[in-house]
Amino acid sequence: MVRKNIFSLKPYKSARLLHNNINNNTILLNANESPIISLFSLNKKTFNKYPEPQSRELINFYSKYVNLNYKNILVTRGADEGIDIIMRTFCDPVKEKILFCPPTYDMYRVNAEILNIKYIMINSLNNWELNINFIKKNLYNIKIIFICHPNNPTGNCINKNNIIKLLELVKNKIIIVIDEAYIEFCINKTLVNLIDKYHNLIILRTLSKAFGLAGLRCGFILTNSKIINILQKVIAPYPIPNPVIDIAIQALYPKNLIIMKNNVKKIINNKKWLINNLKNYKIIKKIFYSETNFVLIKFFNSHYIFKELYKKKIIVRNQNHENRLKNCLRITIGTFNECKKLIFELKKLSC
Repeated sequence: MVRKNIFSLKPYKSARLLHNNINNNTILLNANESPIISLFSLNKKTFNKYPEPQSRELINFYSKYVNLNYKNILVTRGADEGIDIIMRTFCDPVKEKILFCPPTYDMYRVNAEILNIKYIMINSLNNWELNINFIKKNLYNIKIIFICHPNNPTGNCINKNNIIKLLELVKNKIIIVIDEAYIEFCINKTLVNLIDKYHNLIILRTLSKAFGLAGLRCGFILTNSKIINILQKVIAPYPIPNPVIDIAIQALYPKNLIIMKNNVKKIINNKKWLINNLKNYKIIKKIFYSETNFVLIKFFNSHYIFKELYKKKIIVRNQNHENRLKNCLRITIGTFNECKKLIFELKKLSC
């Protein structure tokens, strides 16, 4: 009775699904979560009534944060729900396709396969930039192009001029979705200011990364008001629970935005320290430039490194399944003590 495409689906392997036997002593550097705990308490204590379909208060707070009109914002269950409803809204599975550029976030593929939407993968260039010329030749029946910026798992930002070239190339014909899940780590690279100019541009945001609220599952779609109105037809009636709305609003208070920005600085400093200490290790072939809260590292033997770190209760993300990321591990930047522990273990393996 199961649809054929679901029966043969290769699901997304979440960090918790891959490693569910963890304990309190395990250092988790595999899910790009913030290592800094955000402490909040619920203001609302009763939950017998449904929440607002779209909390005006939460949207107003986020509107001030991103400097965008409230009419241009939709709240979602993480950025992942944004990916899903955009595909369900715009793609006709019979004749239309999506396009994305590996190596990149695998949920674009997974969502397309769940919805039985065909997809085209145009590999990024060797410097992880968009292959604009090749994309241009493969736009037939493409309805949506997904671009992760900064990109997961490579950590780089996409050149803004290349994104603008693509927006100009497909103007009013194809939806361009820019996934800015990690943008707070390089906020000057955001493309929010292009929303008024390009009506086919959609930007995804989340509170999971820099805000340290991955357990909240709260994301945002930023785009022109006409697209927001259409997406509201498709999204679930009450997508965001009242406890999520409550904590998300608190996270966007001015005093808590200052804390978030200071936490981002701490994580970036930890990343710089970690990379500087890893530069001359014999086990490492290449450290890729990162503008995020993680770093992609190519080892000479990633399987051995992964296994040895695992024994020491340090879990990182193996990227060896990607053709172009053989022997690569993606490592989330942890606390300074977690970074020191990682350095200590890698130094022993490098001797």
